[in-house]
Amino acid sequence: MSGHSKWANIQHRKGRQDKKRGKLFSKLIREVTVAAKYGSDLSANPRLRAAIDKAKSQSMPKENIDRAISRGSGEEEGFNFEEVTYEGYGPGGAAILIECMTDNRNRTVAEVRHALSKFGGNLGSDGSVSYLFEKVGLMTLTAVNNRNQTMEIAIDAGAEDIESNEDGSIEIITNPTDFLNVKESLVAEGINPEIAEVTMRASVSVSIGVKHAESMLKLLDVLEDLDDVQAVHSNAEIPDEVLDRMG
Repeated sequence: MSGHSKWANIQHRKGRQDKKRGKLFSKLIREVTVAAKYGSDLSANPRLRAAIDKAKSQSMPKENIDRAISRGSGEEEGFNFEEVTYEGYGPGGAAILIECMTDNRNRTVAEVRHALSKFGGNLGSDGSVSYLFEKVGLMTLTAVNNRNQTMEIAIDAGAEDIESNEDGSIEIITNPTDFLNVKESLVAEGINPEIAEVTMRASVSVSIGVKHAESMLKLLDVLEDLDDVQAVHSNAEIPDEVLDRMG
């Protein structure tokens, strides 16, 4: 079991953008639709299962989910989104990975470049920062009644690592292919993660000063607010005082 997670503090901001419910629904629908391109059979498409679970956790109506699946699987016309990832640097030189779904690459890259430059960052070339990140399953639990039992369930289900944070929360890390099995094993025992998603984890974090950290948080919010952006990841380690003040 690992110690304090240095990359976790940026993850704990997740949910700030979720307050913008309209945009959140739009992003969730895109994820369900794109995932459905690889098949509508949930037993054979774990990405679609995860996308539907995430949509349901935000109380998205079933008809919206069904319509997104139909569009993605080709049963309905009007879907032409593609996935594209941009790489760059933010204030203080921290790496940023920006996952997008777009029907117009020129528009999307222009918006991403503008946001980065506005806050002292810049767009990088393909491969410039992606090597610093790995795809993992992440589950965060803030209220744990029986820590040992929770860890045992997670490990038995296939968890790769469990990290304890200074605030008392724990993070369960899995291989992406084991994510749903671990999550479902926890839920079956009445243990519901606050955050549960497949995400990109930085292998090395970068400490940045207060001034750069404030600009970084503003930049991340602007990027996350772009219609074509699905997720933003950074290896910036934000000082707690900045998170407390701006979170």
